[in-house]
Amino acid sequence: MIPLRVLIADDHPLVRSGLRALLAAAEDVDVVGEAATGEEAVTLAASLQPEVIVMDLRMPGINGIEATRRIVQAHPQIRILVVTLFEDDDSVFAALRAGARGYLLKDANEVEVLRAIRTVSSGDAIFSATIAQRLIDFFAAPRPVQAILPFPDLTDREREILTLIAQGRSNAEIAQSLVISLKTVRNYISSIFSKLQVADRSQAIIRAREAGLG
Repeated sequence: MIPLRVLIADDHPLVRSGLRALLAAAEDVDVVGEAATGEEAVTLAASLQPEVIVMDLRMPGINGIEATRRIVQAHPQIRILVVTLFEDDDSVFAALRAGARGYLLKDANEVEVLRAIRTVSSGDAIFSATIAQRLIDFFAAPRPVQAILPFPDLTDREREILTLIAQGRSNAEIAQSLVISLKTVRNYISSIFSKLQVADRSQAIIRAREAGLG
């Protein structure tokens, strides 16, 4: 049997060593690398081509959600299993939107972690019981009908700035309109470009206008 190639991404050395020890006991799993930051996870995903990445959400630099987004975009065959302390709805849904195939809490036992790695490697999704119940409750709850905002990953302020960009406003005009500094505008625009996965202003304008902004 060819073992599953697994990359561990977590900024805590103790967590990484614990996961490595746990996985080393499984004959069908091979830990091929460790990343301590989101940037390292993206780089090692490209060079090592693991089948599964065990991904923490809160890491220095880019977080696990952004790292997941970049990895899945560049290497859709790599499966991401989030293992984290955070079980709030925002974290869960952001991870799923980014492309994670599984979501476990760090109180999961050895059997649960190994089962989750094997499950996501086959293309299926898996969640901790607590997370699964939160998803069930979320989708079962009646909700008022509301308009779906374009680019749900953007914050309200980022969407506002993107609308102004689509209207042809310069950075200086945006800063004046929103009463913020030019540096703040540039920071927002950098974040918008990253989330939209565009290279420049013209591409952002095209995406925005296609979505009805501006």
